[in-house]
Amino acid sequence: MEYNDIKTPQDLKRLNISELDGLCEYLRERIISVVEKNGGHLASNLGTVELTVALHFCFDCPCDKFLFDVGHQSYAHKILTERGEAFEGLRKNDGISGFPQPAESKYDAFIAGHASTSLSVALGLAEAAHRRGSDEQRAIAVIGDGALTGGMAYEALNAIGSEKLPVVIVLNDNNMSISKNVGAMNNYLTRLRVSKKYSRLKTEIKRAVSIIPIFGDGAIHLLEKGKKLLKRVVLSNKMFEAMGISYYGPFDGHNVREMIDVFTQIKSKNGPVLVHVLTEKGKGLKSAVTDPEHSHGISSVGAPRGNDFSDVIGEFLSFAAKTDERIMAVTAAMAIGTGLEKFSAEFPERFKDVGIAEEHAVTYCAALAAGGMKPYFAVYSTFLQRAYDQLLHDVCIGNFPVTFCVDRAGVVGADGITHQGVFDLSYLLPMPNMTVMCPTDGDELRDMLEYSLTFAAPLAIRYPKSYVTTRPHEPIVYGKWETMLSSKSKVFVLCAGGRALDIAFAAADEIKLNIINARFVKPLDKECLKEINKRCNIIVTVEDNVAQGGFGMSVLSYLNEIGKCAECAILAHGDGFIDDRDINSSLEKSGLTKENLIKIVKSLE
Repeated sequence: MEYNDIKTPQDLKRLNISELDGLCEYLRERIISVVEKNGGHLASNLGTVELTVALHFCFDCPCDKFLFDVGHQSYAHKILTERGEAFEGLRKNDGISGFPQPAESKYDAFIAGHASTSLSVALGLAEAAHRRGSDEQRAIAVIGDGALTGGMAYEALNAIGSEKLPVVIVLNDNNMSISKNVGAMNNYLTRLRVSKKYSRLKTEIKRAVSIIPIFGDGAIHLLEKGKKLLKRVVLSNKMFEAMGISYYGPFDGHNVREMIDVFTQIKSKNGPVLVHVLTEKGKGLKSAVTDPEHSHGISSVGAPRGNDFSDVIGEFLSFAAKTDERIMAVTAAMAIGTGLEKFSAEFPERFKDVGIAEEHAVTYCAALAAGGMKPYFAVYSTFLQRAYDQLLHDVCIGNFPVTFCVDRAGVVGADGITHQGVFDLSYLLPMPNMTVMCPTDGDELRDMLEYSLTFAAPLAIRYPKSYVTTRPHEPIVYGKWETMLSSKSKVFVLCAGGRALDIAFAAADEIKLNIINARFVKPLDKECLKEINKRCNIIVTVEDNVAQGGFGMSVLSYLNEIGKCAECAILAHGDGFIDDRDINSSLEKSGLTKENLIKIVKSLE
């Protein structure tokens, strides 16, 4: 059988174990070929090839539920589960998702895109199977050591250990999440890694000294006498066993035979088990092994590149921190993606990577601010959702001057449904004491950051990955908008962010408009709105956010309060999830285009 004929896990099981190494080579080459062309998560998927093959060889998916934490290491799984041909369309419209998606395949048990969720899902599925009388079904969660920096994983471990359900936890330990792993759990896993090295070293020493005449037996006796003490030092913290979860490992995650032996044995075990496997992120591709952080996620060949807002963040904070010792930069395992790589090198003591723990990061920043520091938390919009309670309870109630640099706001393209940043305005605007700003380009973001240095309250600055056009701007004045284009028209377009502004300017090439840069989404520029309400016939708001609870509804609510005179329309995303894999296509499908803006204006005239 040719390896490209392997369509299902059943096909895989018909191979001899001796043929599996060849299959792994094929899968690795296929992943590299497609990801280099389409973009996607490269290093993480290269590190889990053998592990995935062994799991499918030993277990019965989809009867047994496979759960890949975050889901960004599931490419081999997708190829082996009836999506080999479709894999060419990875992360493309009408192609397959870069993350597990049950709507896409029966082999994907649960949607994933955010970290640290797989253990809770595994326990829930195992409990449901038990209640249905399907006790032979296993829930198998593949979770990386990076995801174990997230607090939700420990809540689930606590619950799993108190049950006797068939949950198999595969701890994929590559000493990385996206950035280098940090924290006490990483240190603990390091000790477990050392344990395997200790065992090998002990065997080698024992073999060596045994051949020494006369002294050999005595040396072995001394080695055995010291073994217990050394083992206590190396394995002093049996955390998983203490929680009621049987621990096995660590094992070589790139040795298919060893993995098959291990998984075959643990199938007969009752209750929850954890199998600790050691893998190399980027395995099989030298550049990915050498630099797994930059190879974690790569862009497709020929993908257009704008000017990244994150570069402005990193440059500004690095410059400002030279003279302001209060400044601290915080990230949740995303130093490179959020632009903080330079800051981390120049100010290591004032840079904090908390791991995949956004909730902790937000409350930590609140406490830093309470203690007199000036914290900046750089975080993707989709991940800040995870810390909603901490934003409201720990930052806003205390009115602490934490600045949130909300990256990847708006539609994001290839990462799809789980990563869209179209909800942040709607969850930030209702929070008392929160100020929300939207820069339209890098120069304006730089001005906002300069303004933030003396701002003494919670502040969120939200922006997409990149910008294209740079325009002149007026100085930042709290709560004030700026007029970007003035005409004799009685149509006003209020724009929240650069994408909105680009749409309005494109429309202005064909119809007369007044264009307002609503750089403060909260508070609204009420004086400006009052004046516009008197002078105009039509007001259209434009935002790269869902309409519900967003900028447009905030404007409409205020106009109704003061007595609306103009016809109003809101141009925003609808009430639904966006699984489009292309930014321009996403905007078009939501009507965020110059053509639709012109159509709306003409319909209201």
